[in-house]
Amino acid sequence: MQLSGSITALATPFTAAGDLDLPAWQRLLEAQLAAGTHAIVVAGSTGEAAALFDAEFDTLISIAVEIVAGRIPVLAGTGGSNTAKTVRANQRAAALGADAALVVTPPYVRPTQPGLLAHFRAVADDGGLPVVLYNVPGRTGCDMAPETTAELAIHPNIVGIKEAVADSARMDRLLPLRRQDFAVLSGDDPTALRAMLAGADGIVSVASNVVPGAFRRLCELARAGDPAQAEAFDARLHALYHFLGLEPNPIPVKALLALNGIGHGLRLPLQPLSFVHAAEAQRLHADIIQLEQRCRLNAA
Repeated sequence: MQLSGSITALATPFTAAGDLDLPAWQRLLEAQLAAGTHAIVVAGSTGEAAALFDAEFDTLISIAVEIVAGRIPVLAGTGGSNTAKTVRANQRAAALGADAALVVTPPYVRPTQPGLLAHFRAVADDGGLPVVLYNVPGRTGCDMAPETTAELAIHPNIVGIKEAVADSARMDRLLPLRRQDFAVLSGDDPTALRAMLAGADGIVSVASNVVPGAFRRLCELARAGDPAQAEAFDARLHALYHFLGLEPNPIPVKALLALNGIGHGLRLPLQPLSFVHAAEAQRLHADIIQLEQRCRLNAA
């Protein structure tokens, strides 16, 4: 599996009553396909995986696999704090037709680097899916060292890493690991262009939930080797990056999706976007609709 380009970490739409909004989920998937997104992540942290019941996880993956129908890879967010449970989640996702698993470093338990090696090797050996490592220490309390990633990258069933540490020095230490069967992906929207211009294969993005066409275009410009044009385009997204950081993910992006008619809120303990940011959400929503329209026209 070769992962690259714009990969959307999909939010999970809920109804006003708090149930899965399956018609909205289908519209979100279809919008991603229409915009040219290169892969999707189902039930990751942006998808509120910790708030999903097992049957809901299965439903989301099954529908995604059916709608995508092999056109782009479907990654399942399967990582947890226990290795055996993570292996079992991977096996379920594999049975449902997912193409790969995005496996976060075990949150809260804070394993050592040898513990991370043992964990990911077990998941890759027994989970039944190609594994993309996911390092996001700001959320998990666990930072996987580049040396650990290098050891894991030689495993034949570990096919990439989503690195959410925004420091350019971290990306510089990971980029030498890139090869045909191991992708290095940014997990940070604001610094994704910098990473791609340095050689990263792509971005696993939150923002591309609402601007999938723009992120496809950003990745195209980065690949074209024209930094000036890519940076000018990326500058148009800075206000969105700022907004998405105002409150914990996925609160801001789900506010924008709701303005698009996709979903109605989040599950506790997450709450909707604070009222103080409502006007900014409305202004930004109008801007991103125009940007997406221009991207569609340019792609036509």
